[in-house]
This record gives sequence, C-alpha cells and structure tokens, in this order.
Amino acid sequence: MSLKYTEEHEWIKVEGDVATVGITHHAQDALGDVVFVELPEVGSSLEQKAVAGVVESVKAAADVYMPISGEITEVNEALREDPSLANTDPLGAGWFFKVKLSDASQVNALLDETAYTAFAASH
Repeated sequence: MSLKYTEEHEWIKVEGDVATVGITHHAQDALGDVVFVELPEVGSSLEQKAVAGVVESVKAAADVYMPISGEITEVNEALREDPSLANTDPLGAGWFFKVKLSDASQVNALLDETAYTAFAASH
C-alpha cells in the first residue's frame, strides 16, 4: 500500500493489520536537525490523534500524533540512538513506531500524497 499522511505531518504505511509511522520530509525540514526523540511504550494502546511521542530539534520540539488508533507493537531503537535518521531518511530508516490497527477504516480518512503535498505547501 502507498503512504498516507496526516495534517500533523506524520506518514503511515499499512501492511496487513500493522502500520509503520514516521514524520514527513516537510516536518523534518521545518524542525531542522533532530537531536532527540521520545517514542511510545511497546504494548500501549493509543487513540487516533493522541500524542504518541515527541521529536526535538535544535529549533523546536513537536509532538508526534497517532494517525490511527491501535497498539504499539515496535519502536525504532535505532532512531532513539541516532535521532538524525529522522532527517536523513524520514520515510525509511527514520520511522518512529509500528502499530497494530484497531480500526482499519481510519486509514481511509487520511490524506494521499497529492492532497498532503497541496496541504503542506499551503501551511
């Protein structure tokens, strides 16, 4: 499945009933050099739009939100050790966490790449 996006600048890639979540190129550009990430606890269940973590840069700190409701199944320990991965490879090695979907229909309401690109350009 292709990527979907939120207006809070997270991306989500769904594979089966598990989704990988990270921040977008636009988000990491706006933040600048990422120096710290706070990731959610594995096993925690969070509702859509709940704060799942924090990303801090030399410029600012920003919350990372849940694009969909579900249970955290894995966090990116490599990102915790090297937060700059959020800058150098935000859509790959810089992913934040994986979540088991509790309501797959929520994905349908997220933005596709075209809609997200237009949204990001206007904000």
